Amino acid sequence: MGKQTTASKAGAPINEAHEWNSIEWKAVQKQVRRLQMRIAKAVQENRWNKVKALQYLLTRSLAAKLWAVKRVTSNKGKKTPGIDGVLWQGARAKWQAVQSLCRRGYHAQPLRRIYIPKKNGKKRPLSIPTMMDRAMQALYKQALAPIAETLADGHSYGFRECRSCADAVAALFNFLSNAYSDEADRLN
Repeated sequence: MGKQTTASKAGAPINEAHEWNSIEWKAVQKQVRRLQMRIAKAVQENRWNKVKALQYLLTRSLAAKLWAVKRVTSNKGKKTPGIDGVLWQGARAKWQAVQSLCRRGYHAQPLRRIYIPKKNGKKRPLSIPTMMDRAMQALYKQALAPIAETLADGHSYGFRECRSCADAVAALFNFLSNAYSDEADRLN
């Protein structure tokens, strides 16, 4: 993560753009991943009080907040504002967003509703949350994903992180080839 200057430790104003640009993203991701692994291990051991404590730690850690803001500001919808019209485009805005991510006093804003044309000429509704709501969702998703991945069926591939259609096809191929190879052995 970014190194704190003596001025920022003393409570003097800091250069937020410099802070954002000096972040070591691999170290941030490693720290978030480490906490997520600890959550998954606690779930496997059925230690739910520890899971809750680790989730509390994760959602309040600077690394998780940084990762959530980075995720929201680097995806396809980063240029689509919510009902408040706010976009986090500069480094200063992103750093201030990290600082403002806290649960106390947070209330989700209403969704911005737009209508997108379909191929048949009709329109379908699309609801767009604010940047703050997206970042809070990303932050809490980091704490919930290890539980979902640990408790989910090992053979499910739909809407799972790090799993794709190719993985499902490979699993089916392996299963079917093993099943038919057993049949072929019995026929010989």
